[in-house]
Amino acid sequence: MSTEKLYYQDSFLHSFSAKVLSCEPQGKSWSVVLDRTAFYPEGGGQPADHGVLGPARVLDVHEKNDVIFHTTDRPVEIGPVSGEIDWARRFDHMQQHSGEHICSGMICQQYQCDNVGFHLGADFVTIDFNASISWEDLLKIEARANEYIYENHPVSIQFHQGPELEKLSYRSKKALDGEVRIVSFPGADCCACCGTHVASSGQVGLIKVLSCQKFRSGVRIEMLCGRRALEYLSNTWAQNRLVAQTLSAKPEATYNAVVKLQHQLAETNFRAARLEEAAFAALAKEYAGKGDVLLFQPPMPPDSVRRLADTVAKNCGGLAAVFAGEDGRLYHYTLVRADGETIAPLVKEMNTVLHGKGGGRNGFAQGSVEARQEETEAFFRKG
Repeated sequence: MSTEKLYYQDSFLHSFSAKVLSCEPQGKSWSVVLDRTAFYPEGGGQPADHGVLGPARVLDVHEKNDVIFHTTDRPVEIGPVSGEIDWARRFDHMQQHSGEHICSGMICQQYQCDNVGFHLGADFVTIDFNASISWEDLLKIEARANEYIYENHPVSIQFHQGPELEKLSYRSKKALDGEVRIVSFPGADCCACCGTHVASSGQVGLIKVLSCQKFRSGVRIEMLCGRRALEYLSNTWAQNRLVAQTLSAKPEATYNAVVKLQHQLAETNFRAARLEEAAFAALAKEYAGKGDVLLFQPPMPPDSVRRLADTVAKNCGGLAAVFAGEDGRLYHYTLVRADGETIAPLVKEMNTVLHGKGGGRNGFAQGSVEARQEETEAFFRKG
C-alpha cells in the first residue's frame, strides 16, 4: 500500500491528521508508516522534514517502494494520529531548492550544460555543472536570478506522462518514463523534480552566490537563498562594521584600509628583519671560535630561532643550540652544525629526555621541548 503524499498536494501544509498503519522498533528508534503524510522524505538532494507525530519526534523520513517511513524517537500507537512538521526547516528547504532551480535553469540555458550535482546542506547549497563558468558571469546570473525573484513569477508544478511529457523541454539527470513531476519557473527553468517548492519566485526572497571553484570537468558553486542568505549577509556586514571601526574607515572602504595596513605592516616587518639580522650578527660575534654554544632567548617565531642558530653556527665552529621561549613553558629550538655533521642521535635523545618533538637532517634540526632551562642545560652538559 502506497502512502498518500500530502506534501505534493500542498507544500505549505503545516499540520495534518493520519492513521498509523505500523510502528516497528528499529535499533534505538522506531519506524512508523502512515496512510498519508505531510512529511517530505529525503530525496533529490533535499533533506527530510523533521517535526512531531503524536507524542514522538520525527528524526528522519525516507521512501521505499512508494511507502514513506518515519523514524521516531519513541513508539506511536496504531490508529489516528496528528502530525506537525518543523515549518521553519521545511520553508528553508523550499527557499534553497527553488533558488537552486532558478539559478540552474539560467546557467544551463546560457552555457548549454547540465546540472550534474546538487546538495542542500545544513549550511550551504552546492551545485555542480559540467561547464566552465567565470566568477564575473556568475555574478551576472545572480543579478538576473534576483530580478526574477523580485518579479514574483508563479511556480507551476504538474504531473505529465506519455505524449504530453514528450512535448516538454525540461531538465533531467536521466531519461524518465511514466508519470513525471515537472516543476516550472516560467522564463527561468523547467525541470523534473520530486522536491517541495515555494508558490511564487518572490518567496525565495534572495539569492547570494558565495563561491565558484573548479570541480572535475566543470565547476562547483556554493550559494545561499532566502533567510539563510539574509542572515549570512547580516553577519558579514556586522563583522565588516567592526573591522571598519577598528581601521577608522567607512564600512564600504575597508578593503582599501586593509591594503594600506598591509603595506605598512610589510614595511615594519622589513625594518624589524633588518634590525634582527644586525642583532643576531652582533650576538654571534661574541661566540666566534668558541665551539659548541647553548643559547636561551625570549620568545620569538621559529623562523627567527632558525636564523639565529644559523648565524651563531657559522661563527662558533661547533654546534649552535638555540632555545626561545619562557622558562617552564614551551621552548622552540633549532640545532645547527655549520659543517653539516649529523646530529640525529643527539636530537632523538634530547626529545626523549626533555619531552620534545621535532627533527631534521644534515646537521640541522628544529622543534619544541617542554622543559625548564636548568634541565636543558644539564642535558647538554652531560652530552
